[in-house]
Amino acid sequence: MIIAIDGPAASGKGTLGKKLAAHYGLRHLDTGLIYRAVALAMLEGGHPLTDVVRAEHAAKSLDIDSFSNPELKSARVGEVASIVSAIPQVRAALLKFQQDFAASPPGAVLDGRDIGTVICPDADVKIFVVATPEVRATRRYLEFKAQGLPVMQADILADILKRDARDTSRAAAPLKAAPDAHVLDTTALDVDGAMHAAIALVERARAGRNP
Repeated sequence: MIIAIDGPAASGKGTLGKKLAAHYGLRHLDTGLIYRAVALAMLEGGHPLTDVVRAEHAAKSLDIDSFSNPELKSARVGEVASIVSAIPQVRAALLKFQQDFAASPPGAVLDGRDIGTVICPDADVKIFVVATPEVRATRRYLEFKAQGLPVMQADILADILKRDARDTSRAAAPLKAAPDAHVLDTTALDVDGAMHAAIALVERARAGRNP
């Protein structure tokens, strides 16, 4: 079984992805980490973010073992990841990696921004997770605050709005719900509530495929 979870930043898709994978005994891939790894490589190499050749090379040279690097979760890397992910050559280089991961037994849960539309258009279940920008900014603020990072909630909201605009308007695989995706609004849900709702969507989809 392949479960595709898409949605904007801080909507809760990553947490759902991990929990659903554990619940159903599937592997999990946070595809955002792939783009963050490319972003970090560009930053550490001192390369301009407009250098398509360098970005494509970084995408083709990724080491999956590096995905545990805590720096990948930093705000600066997240901002750059949103930029490099809009480069068509980068997305093309990472397409096969993601599709191979999804296709390997026993299946997988992938979360990102184009899983249901581009990476796994034939996924068994597609969930598009949303929440208001204000709620997402609060979540991200509390996350950074717990890590002891000096951040301003207003700055985080501004960044989220900017990333939303960039992700939804880019030419290469824009962020949007697949026509057959189930929209899950987590604005008023805690982690457990979102998980129960997601499982209900998965079971409904499975029942529809296997009456």
